[in-house]
Amino acid sequence: MRKLLLAVGLTLLSSLAVAATDVENKWRLELTGNAETAGQVTLAIAGNDAEAILATVPIAEGLDEDAIASAVVNELRLRLGDLYVIEQDDGEEIEIKRRPGDPKFSVSVVENTVQGLGISLDEE
Repeated sequence: MRKLLLAVGLTLLSSLAVAATDVENKWRLELTGNAETAGQVTLAIAGNDAEAILATVPIAEGLDEDAIASAVVNELRLRLGDLYVIEQDDGEEIEIKRRPGDPKFSVSVVENTVQGLGISLDEE
């Protein structure tokens, strides 16, 4: 029951987060800091008028920003398949791009429980 309530809460929260975010062609996520504690990062990605896809990435204590970015890229590719182009850029940065002809989309940070890790989103 607790997992069900958490899933419903995250879905509602992601809907609110996505609604507050603009839709764009490309997004850049910049990770700063290191994982001072274990935790997780949950991102919501949604195309125009599409239901958000949640990607939850478990993060181990002690990882640096480059290793965390790699884990996020791997999870995004797993969850999103070929819907978007996902690349790790400059070690700690992640680019998510729409494919030609596809609708613009939004990206939101739903949850970040990793102490010491900062995540900034930039629309491009």
